[in-house]
Amino acid sequence: MRSFLNSLSGRFFLLTVGFVMLAEVLIFVPSIARFRAEYLMDRLERAQIAALAVLAAMDEPVSPEVEAELLAAAGVYNVVLQRDKARELVLSTTVPAEVSATYDLRDAGPVALIRDAARELVASGDSVIRVIGEPIKSGGRLIEVTMSTAPLRAAMIDYGWRILQLSAVISAITATLLFFVVRAILVMPIRRVVRNMQAYTSAPEDARRIIEPRSRLREIRDAEEALRTLQLQLTRALRQKEHLAALGRAVAKISHDLRNILTSATLLADRMELSEDPTVKRLAPRLVRSLTRAVHLCEGTLAFGRAEEAPPSLAPVDLADLVDEVVEAEELAASERGLATIRSEVPPHTVVRADAEQFQRVLQNIVRNARQAIEQAKRPGDVVISVEDTPEAWTIRVRDTGPGLPPKARENLFRPFQGGARRDGTGLGLAIAEEIVRGHGGTLALEETSEEGTSFVIRLPKRSIALTEAAE
Repeated sequence: MRSFLNSLSGRFFLLTVGFVMLAEVLIFVPSIARFRAEYLMDRLERAQIAALAVLAAMDEPVSPEVEAELLAAAGVYNVVLQRDKARELVLSTTVPAEVSATYDLRDAGPVALIRDAARELVASGDSVIRVIGEPIKSGGRLIEVTMSTAPLRAAMIDYGWRILQLSAVISAITATLLFFVVRAILVMPIRRVVRNMQAYTSAPEDARRIIEPRSRLREIRDAEEALRTLQLQLTRALRQKEHLAALGRAVAKISHDLRNILTSATLLADRMELSEDPTVKRLAPRLVRSLTRAVHLCEGTLAFGRAEEAPPSLAPVDLADLVDEVVEAEELAASERGLATIRSEVPPHTVVRADAEQFQRVLQNIVRNARQAIEQAKRPGDVVISVEDTPEAWTIRVRDTGPGLPPKARENLFRPFQGGARRDGTGLGLAIAEEIVRGHGGTLALEETSEEGTSFVIRLPKRSIALTEAAE
């Protein structure tokens, strides 16, 4: 039963019953008022007939038994008839109580009739009322009766009960018919779309599971066509992703083997530098540099070509120690040319929540890019790593005094094989760093770049929920 009520058909069934009952109630109120007015008019007509029968027999007085029988048949206690200017009490009997209210049907409007009917329904006990109306067929100028309210209220309740029963039957029949109609034209097409979505989800690469629009309803057909377009695009994207994944695996294998070959070639090139041939001694360093760049390209391609970066294992990390390791490693590489000075401005015992190994790769990639930019400009420069600790996040900044990023590098920043700042660069370092920072729930952004230097900012949020979600 609960599942039925939670379905679209069940909700529509209940709403239909409710709205039909509401409409019947709105009809019931004026109907019960009209019934009451007709009931009172019927009593006035009966009383007029009884009065005219008595007036027709004025030569022969009516016995009390006949008079009581006429009043009982009319359902009133007395009858007053005005045919000219005089009011005449034609029939009368003992009134059991004082008159509690007077109703004049000659000038009663709809609002007054509805109000009087409502009062009559909610009243308790029996009372005596006076009813005034116009005689039928010009039988006088006015007719007035007194009567009991108990039979009137009983008749109104009986009429209202029959109206409510009829309304319930009409509501049930209407709701049932609408239930089957809506089920046929709305619910079943929606279920068909849902079944197709479920079938497509189980095997999105199967083109046979793509929906074919068949509904004649414009809205449902629009939804089916939109779903078909989405499924076609998703299927194409999945196929393209599979092709790219296969291509990536192939490139990774080739890069792995090529790196080994190039490494061997580099060792041989180092031996060539020992040759006494002037031409060989002059060309050997260029060959070594070319082979070194090729090896670096293969290594970067292998790192980026992984299916996905492993989820970070978040734990408290001493950022100062981590930065010191990066500075020491890059200072060794920079000592050959002596142009770049790398230093840390991170306060001791600055603890952040991160994956130590992955975050070290991030900092090393950024610092290495800054060092190489300074060396390529062939002028002394500084690389400074600092941190700002706020209640919301850790902000780690890497600034350098290098030549700045060229326009092409700024346009394709964080795009692999496109965002390289150097002529022989691949842009993989920043792409990998940005992916790792996103895995930590943070952001890596270019803060500024100009001829006076470049600044990158890493922002790691402190909120543990965000970090946990990012790790997952």
